[in-house]
Amino acid sequence: MNVRFGVLGPLRIEGGQVPGPAKHRTLLAALLLSAGETVPVERLMSVVWDDRPPASAGSVLRVYVSALRKLVAGIRTVPGGYLIDVERDDVDCHRFERLVGGARQARAAGRVAEAADGFRAALALWRGQALADLESSVLRRTHAVPLEELRLTALEERVELDLRLGRGAEVIGELRALVGAHPLRERAWVRLIEALQQAGRRSEALGAYQDARRTLVDELGLEPGAELADAHRRVLVGEGRASALAGEGRPSASAGGDRGPVDELPPDISDFVGRSPVLDWIVRTAREHASAPVHLVLHGPPGCGKSAVAVHAATGLERPDGRLYASLGARPPGAVLEDLLRSLGCPDGAVPPALDERVRLYRSMTARKRLLVVLDDAADEAQVRPLLPTGPGSLTLVTSRSPLAGLEAARAYEMGVLDGDEAVAMLGEVAGRERVRAEPEAALRIVRLCGHLPLALRIAGSRLARKPGWTLDHLAGRLGDERSRLDELSAGDLAVRGSLALGYRGLTDPERRLLRGLGALSAPDFASWVFGTDVEPLAQAGLLQSRGLDEAGQERYGWHDLTRLYAAERLAEEEGGPERVLAVIAGTILERTRQARASLLPAEPGTGRTEVHLPGTERLETGWLRHEARWLSAERRFLVAAVADFSRVGLYEAAWRLAFYLTPLFELGAHHDDWHATTATGLDAARAAGHRHGEALLLRGLADLHRAEGRTESAAAALRAAQPLVEGLELARITLRLGLVQSRPAQAEQAFVRALRVFEEAGDRRGRADALRALGALRRDEGRLKESLSAYQDLGDPRGEAEALLDLGRLHLGGGRLAEARGCVERRLRINRRLGDRLPEAGALLVLAEIARAEGAPGAAAGSAREALETFVAYGDRRGAARALMALARAELDLDDIDGAVETLTRAMGEFDRLGDEQGRAEADRLAQEARRRGGPRI
Repeated sequence: MNVRFGVLGPLRIEGGQVPGPAKHRTLLAALLLSAGETVPVERLMSVVWDDRPPASAGSVLRVYVSALRKLVAGIRTVPGGYLIDVERDDVDCHRFERLVGGARQARAAGRVAEAADGFRAALALWRGQALADLESSVLRRTHAVPLEELRLTALEERVELDLRLGRGAEVIGELRALVGAHPLRERAWVRLIEALQQAGRRSEALGAYQDARRTLVDELGLEPGAELADAHRRVLVGEGRASALAGEGRPSASAGGDRGPVDELPPDISDFVGRSPVLDWIVRTAREHASAPVHLVLHGPPGCGKSAVAVHAATGLERPDGRLYASLGARPPGAVLEDLLRSLGCPDGAVPPALDERVRLYRSMTARKRLLVVLDDAADEAQVRPLLPTGPGSLTLVTSRSPLAGLEAARAYEMGVLDGDEAVAMLGEVAGRERVRAEPEAALRIVRLCGHLPLALRIAGSRLARKPGWTLDHLAGRLGDERSRLDELSAGDLAVRGSLALGYRGLTDPERRLLRGLGALSAPDFASWVFGTDVEPLAQAGLLQSRGLDEAGQERYGWHDLTRLYAAERLAEEEGGPERVLAVIAGTILERTRQARASLLPAEPGTGRTEVHLPGTERLETGWLRHEARWLSAERRFLVAAVADFSRVGLYEAAWRLAFYLTPLFELGAHHDDWHATTATGLDAARAAGHRHGEALLLRGLADLHRAEGRTESAAAALRAAQPLVEGLELARITLRLGLVQSRPAQAEQAFVRALRVFEEAGDRRGRADALRALGALRRDEGRLKESLSAYQDLGDPRGEAEALLDLGRLHLGGGRLAEARGCVERRLRINRRLGDRLPEAGALLVLAEIARAEGAPGAAAGSAREALETFVAYGDRRGAARALMALARAELDLDDIDGAVETLTRAMGEFDRLGDEQGRAEADRLAQEARRRGGPRI
């Protein structure tokens, strides 16, 4: 069957007319490259207009499709995009991929001639460069580059088979052309050297090696790898690649015994730095279990230096029977076993054709040997199991992006990126130590922008080494643009994008879609609930890293920043960008956060969605309340980032709502920086959406933030700005808060009474409870406070109940009823501790310290103040810390510990100065004067 459509060269339609306009050809090629599959409209617009579609792109695209349908049958409109309904084998690129796969299967089964013919048939489909007459850089990057890479790999694999069949002289010309076009492909040089050696042209083979080495050193600063060095060695000693032992038939277990120990390790990296922990672990584990075969797995994200560590460690470990090396990748275990058996001395004709026979022979040949085997870039456990040597004392080092948890009796070590000092040292080794020492700040910027990733640092260093006129600051500037960072991190055949693409291509379609979806997020880590699916397969592929369980008991996942950029790039190129993904997950994020907020503020109406806690509903369980607070705390960084993500793509409603839902979390944990940032973003989003009520809710939250920071005038200004935007209950809520920041008690009382009236008329039970508490605290009215306490209890709001108890405790303390005061505060503390609310607990401890002083127990007061201080410091609450220092200083003065009080007051003054709190500083000065009076001038 002949192909009907061609993209492996200029665009071609068998028996038909190719579209004339360039954009029409690009559109048709994009459909053919995904034959039989839906191509989203956003992706087509990105392809046709090279990531810069005009505003009218959607309508213009429909015109282009209509024009194409007049030339090509089978183009259908489907939900979300278009597809071309043709058999995949009708398109040359898809047939090429199928034929390559079939050839590889034939090779794995030992059918060498059939495999060579299969590769030859696949390569015959090419008519030039893929997509040769198309102008779309997006299409070339996403399809042409991978196809060209597969073409070169298939050519190398076919040549290897031709060499096995003794056709070396026939392929020399072809190989010379290949290394001329791709001088950095080591495998192509290996095949040329082998072909020349097989043809009896030994001097030319040695010259080819020198040409290859000179090119690699000049261009990349790297010595030849293991395969190329081994080809050179074989030429020097006069061996063919598959030299055979004397004799016929299947080898015995001791075959190869008359040879010296084999050593196939690639050369160690001369600029290797750091990694002491993993190197020590390898040596220690190998020594502790030397009586049995030891299998060690080094796993981690792409580019973290697993292979370099394995080779470096193996170079320092001796085994009497030799050291083997195999690069696995996507190779089937049968093909790898064939190479290993030959390395152990098995003659060509004696390698069994079937996989199970090869496994038995390999185990037999290794059973009485102490070998070191490096299996590099393993895909999964099934690929590795047949390759493990069985001899006691043998050591296998496996590198993989996956931990290979199912590999029996293996021990795993997760590798991360380099630490700061190691990363700078590596950059200096590759780029030049003097250059790094001359620009230390720029070196640190490069390290940060490379994410401490060894592969990225090696590429950055190689670019500097090849560009002596560049400064480090210049390269740092080029890396600073996220949109082109992956383009910058490429040198020769080393590329961060290529390393990540290997893992990406190994995923299933749903897993690729999930990784692209994650590329819409800017958060540093996340849990599986966001997309409602298990992300562990991405961790197994080394593209995500588990961060362990968070405080809510969820497993969190993070990734390297360059992986995030790659996922975002794939999302932009394949789906048009993050807008659709974020729109899909926005509802899930908002609803989950709203539910958690409702646990902090039960029965709070006025948010637009929060339900009132109706009479007769069972009281909320403390365990659930504690869990929801922990969930919010665990997700804080993710949710803060999501506010910015939503706003960035124009999802303004989602952005302002999420910012509003987060305010009680920020208040409970004193996360003032996050509170400021999300409120600013939320306000901008509400205004962009024209949502007056949302703007008022955010202004109310901003006022709460200002009040928590002691800036009452700013709080009042925010509330006054919110008043014209709302009416009814929300206006009453703003009025209540205006009362809380009034300096005049009469005006505050007026505001509380007015708000209380509105809440009672509307049946707003939470608003009524809040107003009763504010009014009771202002009037020092025990009845009102007890009424608010009862209201919070009816609402099932233990946090509101705790606040009312603290106000009652302060009231009793002021009236000298110390036993009642202590009872209320201790009840409050029990609630805080049940819920895990550390900062409110610290606030209650300060009141308890006051009660202890009034009881004449300054030691107990000092203990409560110190405990509160410890919590405030741990949470970064500087205002709370300053209050705790003042309480501690008073207790120390009561204890006549003048020196301790002086030291504590000095710290308190520093905190008040940093906060700009003049009133607090004045109180500290007054207490300092008391200390001077008692103990002399010490401050």
